[in-house]
Amino acid sequence: MDLKTHRKASPRLVGRVVSLEEGVEAVAELETSGEMAVDEHGLVHGGFTFSLADYAAMTAVNHPNVVLGGADCRFVAPVKAGETMVARASVKGGEGRRRDVEVEVSVGEKRVFEGIFKCYI
Repeated sequence: MDLKTHRKASPRLVGRVVSLEEGVEAVAELETSGEMAVDEHGLVHGGFTFSLADYAAMTAVNHPNVVLGGADCRFVAPVKAGETMVARASVKGGEGRRRDVEVEVSVGEKRVFEGIFKCYI
């Protein structure tokens, strides 16, 4: 696996790459922790879920200069501290320097997040 982007990203904060097919798809995972929780129920702040999804999208494109231009997304279920989130990102198209990347984040069989990320090289 030849990771060309976001190489200094913290696996503890945004996840780690599990698989990569450059320009096609990537899978990344993030083990959530108590420090990510926002309440006494252990619910994880959505920013960590979004960060994992963004990291997977950038990795799927895998260009040294890829950046996020925008995202159309929704959170569909909560995540609790101690759960492992898995993001699957697939490049669905684009034009010129833009790449459209579809991302789904799951905990086990439960989908928790979905979105389309507009990435630019």
